[in-house]
Amino acid sequence: HVAPPELVFLSLIPRSFVTKQNQFYSRDEAKKYATSSRMREIQTSLTERAIELLALPDENSYVLDIGCGSGLSGECLTEAGHVWVGCDISKDMLEVSKEQEVEGDVILNDMGQGLPFRPGTFDGCVSISAIQWLCNAETSTSNPYRRLLTFFTSLYRSLVQGGRAVLQWYPENPQQMELVTSCAMRCGFGGGLLVDYPHSTRAKKYFLVIYAGQRDGQIHKAPKALGTEDAQNEARFENKRDRAHKGKRGREDISKKEWVKNKKQRQRAQGKAVPEDSKYTARRRGPKF
Repeated sequence: HVAPPELVFLSLIPRSFVTKQNQFYSRDEAKKYATSSRMREIQTSLTERAIELLALPDENSYVLDIGCGSGLSGECLTEAGHVWVGCDISKDMLEVSKEQEVEGDVILNDMGQGLPFRPGTFDGCVSISAIQWLCNAETSTSNPYRRLLTFFTSLYRSLVQGGRAVLQWYPENPQQMELVTSCAMRCGFGGGLLVDYPHSTRAKKYFLVIYAGQRDGQIHKAPKALGTEDAQNEARFENKRDRAHKGKRGREDISKKEWVKNKKQRQRAQGKAVPEDSKYTARRRGPKF
């Protein structure tokens, strides 16, 4: 799996990876991961952003942490005043979390096999750098689509009505984004994909912000991404009827002038020197003599 250099050493892997994980992800390596100042900084930053997007109404909420690893993300949940339960497929990482005496409870679980919780248990859910592993098919019997459906079905069941889940992940390509978001929608979730700093190569982060239904009087407001003034980075679910109204290659049918203005706006966000808009912007030039 391709991911940013600082996050290639991730904690949650499919069950088909267990043998390899035992070879390369030893107890000593798990301790190095947990004590690395760089990893702690990254995990803390991502978790704090996920908690912000989770937008829980009060501090004393019951939160599920999927791919909790050594408990770095759980520490942020504890500091935010929440009670949490973590699950991970790596036994060594969970052992390290016990040694560090994290506040939350941790269990050994493969999310692709479903979450073993009663319906309506959690007020919210966070996951840091985990769900992309569900998209891998390492054996002939591994089916990413079925694993994703099993995961999202059990997650929807585990949340209270109107509960929100914020899943930070690293999709490899647009097809993977479509696969994951379509599976979430099929299982009943609403919401969509949020991209922080969409114009940056290194700082770009993907968050799948989804919610399980809606309580009476509850209004789900679309969260705003960081690093942009517009909302063009928010990917929403769409059906085939919506796609039919788009032009070639799935692009919206917009005028040439609007296209030029949008391109110049993107270049300004990247820090490039772009001429100011005028009445001559995108105007057709006359014939040359």
